[in-house]
Amino acid sequence: MAKSNTIFSYPPLEFELPASLLAEKLIAQLQAYVEIQPLTRQHIIKTYYDSFDWRLYSNDIICDFTRSKTASTLTLSGLGDGRIIASAEQEDIPAFSKQFQAPAIRRILEPILEMRALLSLCRLEYDAYALNILNHDKKTVVRLLIQAHQQINSRVSVQPIKGYDKNAEHIIDLLTTKLGLTPADNSLLISALKLLGHKPKDYSSKLNINLDPNMRADIASKYIYSHLLKTIKDNEQGVINDTDSEFLHDFRVAVRRTRAGLSQIKGVLPEPITAYYADFFSWLGQITSPTRDLDVYLLNFEDYKNSLPVTIREDLNPLHDFLVFKQQKSQQELAKKLQSSKFSSTMAEWEHCLKAEAPQKPLAVHANLTIKQLADLRIWKVFNRVLQEGDAISGESKPETLHDLRKTCKKLRYLMEFFQNIYPDSAIKPLIKYLKELQDVLGDFQDYQTQEHQLKLFSEEMAVYQLPANTLLAIDALIQNLDINKCRARNNFSEKYAAFKQNENQAAFKKLFAK
Repeated sequence: MAKSNTIFSYPPLEFELPASLLAEKLIAQLQAYVEIQPLTRQHIIKTYYDSFDWRLYSNDIICDFTRSKTASTLTLSGLGDGRIIASAEQEDIPAFSKQFQAPAIRRILEPILEMRALLSLCRLEYDAYALNILNHDKKTVVRLLIQAHQQINSRVSVQPIKGYDKNAEHIIDLLTTKLGLTPADNSLLISALKLLGHKPKDYSSKLNINLDPNMRADIASKYIYSHLLKTIKDNEQGVINDTDSEFLHDFRVAVRRTRAGLSQIKGVLPEPITAYYADFFSWLGQITSPTRDLDVYLLNFEDYKNSLPVTIREDLNPLHDFLVFKQQKSQQELAKKLQSSKFSSTMAEWEHCLKAEAPQKPLAVHANLTIKQLADLRIWKVFNRVLQEGDAISGESKPETLHDLRKTCKKLRYLMEFFQNIYPDSAIKPLIKYLKELQDVLGDFQDYQTQEHQLKLFSEEMAVYQLPANTLLAIDALIQNLDINKCRARNNFSEKYAAFKQNENQAAFKKLFAK
């Protein structure tokens, strides 16, 4: 059982030793000025953890796991001040936050990490010297921890003790003026990452592409595709290993954006190239879809249970086992396809295509436009298609018409995000917000309809395994709930579409994109 505690204390103050100053020499020099009580010397292995997309670091938390001969401890500390937020003795680090036994750790990690796995970022090995500084009454007035590193400059951490502030000030003055130490300008994590050629937040799934509005359209399109290709490659191994569900999510979003670019940024690349890679990325979308759908069912499973009466919630558990089995099988099939020569060779060809020098006189019809001209043209056209499709929807419209509108909205959203930095934030962000709200209600309607249909198929498939009748009844109750939610989303469409179509929005789109 993990032992957990939360520590409240002054934040430690860290100083770097000059490269020439060894820990033993520093201790000897200190003894000339103050009385030192040596406590321990231990060999430490410190491993830093975060999610692949830096969720802890983005929330100003550093997570490290420290091993010595006597203890293994996970510590969460503040990024800015180093103050310990929580710590727990751990034999090892589980992959997911919900697997931590220590309540204090789990309470902090779960809402931040959600479905993401904790991954090892980097590791440091060093000798740690714990010392007390004593006053004339032999009372401890300051604590020191010296970390003797080999690959980076060693450090000393000064831990003030309440009531002895002046003693801490004296030690700090001694370290800096007499012994030549300098305040550490970054955390140990930053230094450890530098050794590996990395830096914090070097991955984000967000689309942040800075385009010169006057850039030639074919060159700009390759810049966009190269950004998306990097995201696909960054997530590829995590998808194959099934590290966590978000690798596949980010992989698929980058694939969908690439497909949208190839279909909507028209006339900039030679048509045979566009058609060839549009077909390839369509294949990628198809082979990743079954696994992602099953991931979503598993991610939603607790919500599924909680939507049912308490008396029948546990009857749904066999569905979870069934979904896990299907997801594992689907994941294995997907991994094989992503390790195939078709995938690797075509990805290499695509990368080579994007890196190839642009022709001086491109032949594609829109290649010589500036990217701003093409963005205006395409966004305005797709926006009007959204209005045309939306206006045609009535209370009697078939679900397929809402699904078609959802796909068109998605294309418009991707175009606006591709070219967002070309336009003033104050002008384009409100338009994206209204579009997103419309997309959300269309997406909810589609998701509930798909899940309702798929759960019926699952129920039929599970029936042959002679499951308890109560499980099939629980699935039926869940399907009824999804149908209610689907109808609610359908009823919300008119309101969200009216908000998107309002005259102010249409005028804003026209002013920004109609040229």
